[in-house]
Amino acid sequence: MQRTFLTSESVTEGHPDKVADRISDAVLDSILADDPVARVACETFLTTGLVLVGGEITTSTYVEVPTLVRRVLSDIGYDQPGLGFHYQDCAVLSAIKEQSPDIAAAVVGQDEIGAGDQGIMFGYARTDTETLMPLPIHLAHRLTQRMTEVRKRGTLPFLRPDGKSQVTIEYEGIRPVRAHTVLVAAQHDEDIDNDQLRAAILEHIVQPVVGNWLDEDTIILINTSGRFVIGGPASDAGVTGRKIIVDTYGGFGAHGGGAFSGKDPTKVDRSGSYMARYAAKNLVAAGLAEEAKVQVAYAIGKPEPLALDVDSNGTGTLPDPQLRALVENTFDFRPGAIIDRFELRKPIYEPLSAYGHFGRIELDLGWEKTDRVEELKRAAG
Repeated sequence: MQRTFLTSESVTEGHPDKVADRISDAVLDSILADDPVARVACETFLTTGLVLVGGEITTSTYVEVPTLVRRVLSDIGYDQPGLGFHYQDCAVLSAIKEQSPDIAAAVVGQDEIGAGDQGIMFGYARTDTETLMPLPIHLAHRLTQRMTEVRKRGTLPFLRPDGKSQVTIEYEGIRPVRAHTVLVAAQHDEDIDNDQLRAAILEHIVQPVVGNWLDEDTIILINTSGRFVIGGPASDAGVTGRKIIVDTYGGFGAHGGGAFSGKDPTKVDRSGSYMARYAAKNLVAAGLAEEAKVQVAYAIGKPEPLALDVDSNGTGTLPDPQLRALVENTFDFRPGAIIDRFELRKPIYEPLSAYGHFGRIELDLGWEKTDRVEELKRAAG
């Protein structure tokens, strides 16, 4: 069979863009905890010594944004001297206004919730892993999660909050067979020896996560730039929504371009993508395809999607038009129905701001359930 090499990356919660995502989702959660019907589109920008929170928010509650921002930064680990960015010392600016009344009228000023914007959303699933996520992004996320775990537990106390991973998997047809390359970039204290750093990362991060996929030919690269002492917002600016491929499927399937973090569930960039993943995952879990990509399109203010499509990349047990009909008849893609099914008006979003919105079975997310499998099987005959 044809051999292919597919790669995905992930970043830790201390990466500047992920810090921005987490602040935006923390603002959203804080608002939804007191005002479940609030309309939120929160954006964050940060750089050395500065966090700027802006966007459009219509709510009956109040959030002390500077206090919230400092709590998030401290939780991530920007609470130590020498990092170039400290939760107590940075300036926090707020530039928030109310949502446009024109948008509000289109979305909630009618009998049924309309889509919060136009756009296209994608959901994806494949048989690589138990979570039905592509193996490269699954392993890349596990590596960055592990980096954070061993840092916070004190196993590797010389690690700092910023970091990245990248995994290349060799496939034989659709089947993953081995890890071709594993790349880790970990921010660290300045007094740690490079050889000691590499040995510790290999033992405590790479081997526990990727061990079963490693072989004698796997290329393992750790901190290829040499020193990685300066990181986080002290080295790069961070912006909400700049890691959308990391948030989804690592480059597999497709992406419509809309970010998730900081948006309430009337924004179909978020809720429509969650439902598309739910449909794709249940199709694959039902054995109707080894790979499924679901696309849905919306118009602002309209509850019903404009179009829906399913692509099984030739792996379906039924032709794609029949799979599309199954999805259309089984899943309700109206924003209000999605919100109700997944209980999206609750403060559940901050943990999703890093390590992906999909495949996170530890969070018990509604869109990760495979509770429509039997229904799909019956409908498919």
